[in-house]
Amino acid sequence: MLAKSLESEADTLVIDLEDAVAPDEKATARDIISDWLATVDFGRKEIAIRLNALDTPWGLDDLDATMSSPPHLYMVPKVERLTDLQLLDTLITNQETRRPLNDTSVGLLLIGSETPLSVDNLQVLASEPRVQALTWGAEDLAAAIGASENRNSHGQYLSLFASCGDRTLLAARSNGVQPIDSVFVSLDDESALREECENSRKIGFTGKLTIHPSQIPVVNEAFTPNADEVERARRLMEAFDEARREGLNAFRFEGQMVDAPHLSQAKDLLKRVGEIEEK
Repeated sequence: MLAKSLESEADTLVIDLEDAVAPDEKATARDIISDWLATVDFGRKEIAIRLNALDTPWGLDDLDATMSSPPHLYMVPKVERLTDLQLLDTLITNQETRRPLNDTSVGLLLIGSETPLSVDNLQVLASEPRVQALTWGAEDLAAAIGASENRNSHGQYLSLFASCGDRTLLAARSNGVQPIDSVFVSLDDESALREECENSRKIGFTGKLTIHPSQIPVVNEAFTPNADEVERARRLMEAFDEARREGLNAFRFEGQMVDAPHLSQAKDLLKRVGEIEEK
């Protein structure tokens, strides 16, 4: 599975020590993953370790073992309070000061809505300095609140769960971290995955978690601006330069009235294109 993941077009590999590993196999999986971190050439891929929660029998050992050759990120499940993140930050800082590490500090990718309390605290959780990205989870939240389903008969999220996705996006954007959409679990419905990706991107998500290699091309295509979008953004920026020389900040552009928010959107799109081309 690791070998296949290295050949994929995924930007980030999430190596899971939590839900994907049975309790009796936690120690063995931890040893294997620690060895991978020390010996495998991951190339330009970002590596995230999904920890067991720190209040479980495994979380602290997970952190200690994997910090010997630290990942770029820790994916933190079921975090509910800022104090949870502050404890994790202290533990990581202690490890960083004791061991020679890269110049960049280890970041956090939060799964910010797996419990009712974490949903309430999304804004404050996203503000912790180590947090680089915020995502959300509908499956664990459904279990936590006793919901039998999180989608309707048409495959769309029920209102409560959809609102959690919206709140995750807003919390991420207001704190300047990346908003990453949740997983899509229907592996055989590529068209529905594509539609969900396109809708997520339209409202501001920058990427999406995947749970199977077959989903990666669909997600990458949906979240990568196409050539027409890129060219239009460049034309719009040129039009703004000309308009501002004439003292205008709102004007007609290709049949649409545009002003400062449209310029901001164009700049954001071109920035994302640049980041994609660097990978």
